[in-house]
Amino acid sequence: MKILRYFMMALLLASATTQAAAKQQKTQHLYMFGFAASFKDSTVYITDIQDVQGAWVDTKTKFLLDRDSYSQQLRRWLADERKESSRVCLVVFDKSKSKAEKKLAKLRKKYEGKKSRAYDIRQLTAAEFKFEAIERSSDE
Repeated sequence: MKILRYFMMALLLASATTQAAAKQQKTQHLYMFGFAASFKDSTVYITDIQDVQGAWVDTKTKFLLDRDSYSQQLRRWLADERKESSRVCLVVFDKSKSKAEKKLAKLRKKYEGKKSRAYDIRQLTAAEFKFEAIERSSDE
């Protein structure tokens, strides 16, 4: 009887986890910007908000897939174009442009604030640097 109970629990757990698997969705518009800083100096780079079409988002967590690849794009560009190889890069995104603008304003406020005037903020325009959508298939 105990074995039957364990078997039923395992079967229930297996069916629940297969149904809870997250799906991936290709978005029409995803607004993102990049941020790069270094522990060696006080220069930070912030990109313009860009409309990246065809980015993939996890439907369950609402999180950007391949976000490390997007930050690598910025890291590579800084290393090649600006000879800044020791940068820590991150990408901030949202499906709404206004929410992305609020996130950018909040980040800029941290680095432009009265307490942190020591930072040299460099704005990267879309003409200088542009994110490229990462291609993937829907079954990955």
